[in-house]
Amino acid sequence: MRNHRRDTPTISDVAAKAGVSAATVSRVMNGRFVGDPAVAERVREAATALQYSPSPLARGLALGQTKTVAFVVPDLGNPTCQELLHRLTKAAARDGYRVLVADSDECAEDEALLAIETRRRCDCLVLCAPRMPDKVLARLAPRLRPLLLVNRPAPGPDVPSLSVDYRAGASQLARHLHDLGHRRFVHLTSTATSTSEAERQRGLDDFTAGTDGVVVHRLACGTSTADGHAATGAVLASGATAALAHNDLVAIGLLAGLTENGHRVPADISVAGFDDIPLARHVTPPLTTVSVPWEEIGAQAWQRLHAQITGQDAGPSVTYRPHLVARATTAPVARP
Repeated sequence: MRNHRRDTPTISDVAAKAGVSAATVSRVMNGRFVGDPAVAERVREAATALQYSPSPLARGLALGQTKTVAFVVPDLGNPTCQELLHRLTKAAARDGYRVLVADSDECAEDEALLAIETRRRCDCLVLCAPRMPDKVLARLAPRLRPLLLVNRPAPGPDVPSLSVDYRAGASQLARHLHDLGHRRFVHLTSTATSTSEAERQRGLDDFTAGTDGVVVHRLACGTSTADGHAATGAVLASGATAALAHNDLVAIGLLAGLTENGHRVPADISVAGFDDIPLARHVTPPLTTVSVPWEEIGAQAWQRLHAQITGQDAGPSVTYRPHLVARATTAPVARP
């Protein structure tokens, strides 16, 4: 049988060269050795001579920490999740942490399992699980700490969260269209049940309850540009003069579908989205939307989670109020 030469030095090699036990080498490498300084120096010299580098996994086990953050999201393909991940990763890296991502693929049944599994492998968890029932989340929270919720309110005062006032954002968007003279809306709602979608619908209900003569036709839709594009025919059949999509991707898909069918936006029909993803300002015409401060939420997520890790107060939960960004896809309703 052929012997393969092992080129990578191990902790046992360092221990043999320094004349100590492997446990002593581990304590020296992890900064937990409290014995004779000369022994520690001998171990470090042996490690240098052998070009030994401790395994990050072994080091994490020895120290009781992995220096990684779990981030569970419903759809990593969604630009809002990407923005959150980008900001969280940059903020955590400044403190020497890395981010491990798990995507539930919009499956509510998988969110709880993914949260538990990723938390076991990491020191803390940022959980974006908009479809997880409050009762399930409240039961899981003690097992997941240190924990921070993003994009949904907490089920109780002991779980810190960074959420968005989708209700106010939807009502604000409806008011904008009403001020432009629109009275018949079509709302492209998400086919998946989530806290954010429920709040958007409440916001529209608030507006219609306090405003005479407004009709909102709800049309179930997916989350992608393809879903928005596929909804074009149903939107036109509704007779609405303005379409509100539950996210920007759907609005952009609808915008393309309307243009392909010879309809002018906003001369024939106004279109608006939600989230203000970077692409929203670069489509033609630029998309009217409701802007959510995802960059700030991502940065704050790490600050509050790091506070928990280091035994500090994470601070109170925060609800961010989005604001309207009126661009070129909305205009006064066309008059006969």
